[in-house]
Amino acid sequence: MAGSTIDHLISVTVFIGAMVLFISLFNHTLQTAMLYQRHRNLATKASDLLDNMLLNPGIPINWGTSNVTPTGFGLQDPEFTQYRLSPFSLMRLRSSTGTPVYYPKTGLYYSNITMGFGNYLLVPYTKTINYSTALKLLGINGSYGFQLTITPVITVSVREAQAANPLKIAVNVSGTGFPLANAAVSYCLITVSLSGGGAYPSYTAKYGIASTDDTGSVLLQFSEITSTQTSYAFIAYAYFSGLVGVGYHERVTSDKQYVIPFIDDLGTRRVIIAHSYDVHYYGPPEAEISYNATFVLLTEDFTLREMPLGTGKIGRVNYGEGKPYQNVTIPTYNPGILIITYKKSAVEGGIVIMPWGISSLSFPVTFGESPFVKEWVATEIRQVIVNDVAYQAKLALWSLEGFRVIG
Repeated sequence: MAGSTIDHLISVTVFIGAMVLFISLFNHTLQTAMLYQRHRNLATKASDLLDNMLLNPGIPINWGTSNVTPTGFGLQDPEFTQYRLSPFSLMRLRSSTGTPVYYPKTGLYYSNITMGFGNYLLVPYTKTINYSTALKLLGINGSYGFQLTITPVITVSVREAQAANPLKIAVNVSGTGFPLANAAVSYCLITVSLSGGGAYPSYTAKYGIASTDDTGSVLLQFSEITSTQTSYAFIAYAYFSGLVGVGYHERVTSDKQYVIPFIDDLGTRRVIIAHSYDVHYYGPPEAEISYNATFVLLTEDFTLREMPLGTGKIGRVNYGEGKPYQNVTIPTYNPGILIITYKKSAVEGGIVIMPWGISSLSFPVTFGESPFVKEWVATEIRQVIVNDVAYQAKLALWSLEGFRVIG
């Protein structure tokens, strides 16, 4: 009798253990299935959200070219359909990568997209759309987090192969991991003259067209550059099978005292031209800087065409004075490039450039929170066009709810 009771107890114990193990395995499988479904829903949400951003212009539709805060978030160019984005709406997104710049003469912080010395895009925080505002406008505040990156598809790298006699510029054009052979390259060389006798720097522009070889490269020569102390800017547009990319390079003889452009007012297209010492103090000596500004548009045949500027085209800025900056008004909302030559002395000067609309110089945009160390991130990618320049839009999306399999 005692033996049968013991056998019965052992059987019950084994049965209960088997049931517990089965329930545990079933629970794990169920959680895995639920987790898969949540990940699938997150991926669907990412696709829908990215299309919502890219396929509507927002409310109002012209918020990118004004100072208003939109009541609906969208990045599509209001003059087009499909995946064509507004270069000005993108310009108003507060950068999450560049270090903010404080300009004490206006008392404002500026969203900073700087692609090396002389290539600036500085938009006041008061005119940008921040991440928290975008979350609310998209209706995902408290539910999801995201990061949106807009990066060029075509890479146009420009380097100085020889400094003078003649100046040699090497241009390399590549796609995603491969060179673009036989790509057309339309270029502009802007040469700065500091010793012409005038108080302001002058400049000359030379335009040309070339094509890349089988390695995606082309070497251009400019015999008019006879001195290594000549400042210049070189801008190249490469186009191949409907894809367009931009590259640029500058050489200056004064990289401590120079001018910095700040966008002041998008509604009136006003830009501040400031002295670098008011932003980055390098120590004495301190000098007045004279400048000469011009604005160029990219035409349909991928050449640059100059548009006249009015008041503020030429001027002087001086460190620390009561009003140390000047204003210039860009004449159009068509994307282009503001080019400013500057002069400290007869031998010291240079050139800086600023895109009016990010596509003019193929600037990238990173907007939102970093996806690193997030538990699960869904990504979606679209190929987009920004004023004829090819970009890739990538959205990284994650849930703020948090979920994982409990073993």
